[in-house]
Order: sequence, then structure tokens, then C-alpha cells
Amino acid sequence: MTDPPRTIEEYIGSFPDDVQLILREIRDVVRAVFPDAGETISYQIPTFTLAGRNVVHVAAWTHHVAVYPVPDADEVLAKELAPYRASKGTLRFPLGRPVPYPLVGRVVALLAEQRHTPGGGP
Repeated sequence: MTDPPRTIEEYIGSFPDDVQLILREIRDVVRAVFPDAGETISYQIPTFTLAGRNVVHVAAWTHHVAVYPVPDADEVLAKELAPYRASKGTLRFPLGRPVPYPLVGRVVALLAEQRHTPGGGP
């Protein structure tokens, strides 16, 4: 059994090149949305924080890359997210298909807004 990753870079480096590209692009999207994001490993997956609070988690799996959690969204955004929803709190982006990075950016921005405001998220 291998040791769990200690950094996001270690996590990303443990995947094939094509998956690494996706994970790095999602990381870049997060950084573009909130440049002061902290980075940590939580639940053994990359986690981005804002003001010490977890905002978004990203994980690579055999057939997809997932983003957690799913923010409370208006009807328009909810409809755009529907094809990627795997559960109430998970978005899945299948490997081998284009990842809608602008949509991921909107999700991250909304999560940051919801979790950075008083009373927002855990």
C-alpha cells in the first residue's frame, strides 16, 4: 500500500498524463477564480480553501474526474450541471470527453461565494 499524497502536486503526479492535464487545468481554474486559495489534501484528495474553510474538492477516478460539493444554483446553472450530476453533492466529468472548464469555474466561484459568506456551508 502506498502512502497517501501529502500535497496536491503529489496527488496529480500519481495519475497518467492525460488525467494530470485535466487536474492541472481544474487547479488553474480554481486559481483564476480565487488566486488566494489555499491548497491542502483532505479526505486524501485535493482541497482548495478560502480563509481556512474548505471550498472545493477534486478527485480523479478510473473513468472520471469529480468536483465536490455542488453549490446551490439557480435554475439556469442547475440545468447546465444536470448532465454532470452523479449525486446531490458530486459532479462527474467523464475522461475522454472535453471538460467544460468555464462551467467548472462558475461552480468554483459560486462555492467560494456561498462558503465565504456568514452562514455559508461547513
